[in-house]
Amino acid sequence: MITRKKALYSGCLLLVSFSASTRADDSAAQDGVMMGVGAQTTPKYSGADKQRWQVVPMVQARKGAFFIDSQKGVGYDLQSDSGLYLEQTLGYGLGRADKDSDWRDGSDKLRGMGTINATFNTGIAAGWAISPWLIFEAKAVLPLTASQGVNYRTSLTLIPLQSQEDNLSLQTSALFGDARYMQTWYGVNARQSDKSGYTIYSPAAGFYGVETDLTWSHQFTQHWGGAMSAGYTWLDDHAADSPFVFRQNQLTATAAVTYTF
Repeated sequence: MITRKKALYSGCLLLVSFSASTRADDSAAQDGVMMGVGAQTTPKYSGADKQRWQVVPMVQARKGAFFIDSQKGVGYDLQSDSGLYLEQTLGYGLGRADKDSDWRDGSDKLRGMGTINATFNTGIAAGWAISPWLIFEAKAVLPLTASQGVNYRTSLTLIPLQSQEDNLSLQTSALFGDARYMQTWYGVNARQSDKSGYTIYSPAAGFYGVETDLTWSHQFTQHWGGAMSAGYTWLDDHAADSPFVFRQNQLTATAAVTYTF
């Protein structure tokens, strides 16, 4: 995904209602371009007790099965008349800094933990639009240029409102990680413990949280639109027991203006 690990990923969920309604529609996905910019408040990193504001760029472009998406990266999808679909993307994750950062995850409270390097990754998703208002998806994101582990999510998207002017979507996702992923993002090894002062911690692989996002988008004219999104993340004990996770419940909010042509 062409995003930093958490905040921009959540911010671009403003586009969920657009992409979800496209998949749920009986017609083929429409070619076109949508661009936007949003203001977002988000935790400084997963588990931080401090927020920061940032500007979030948004881009979606599609030509047939191929697309560019500021949330997912570049990729293609295959869709069937039954609602089943398969998607693969190539993206870029910005990693995490061990100091305050304006453009990616990071905080001074991570001093001594070291930097998590940026990496290219690939995402593989399979889903089913069960009906025009209900979509199930399972996705895995695998790093390609750094050994940071694999993270998985299963999500259910409910779209109770769909019209030419308004879209309302509610998405809830269960989050999972393998042992290397959990150690990279929530663990503390002996060297990190010596430098940071945090106690050694080796989290178990598996389920580590739930993420829920409510998104409303409105089309003011043929080209101009707006969207608002609120996200809530709850970290399970595997992540929450990390010594540098200071808040188990975290919030993200985004407001954006979009232009479609």
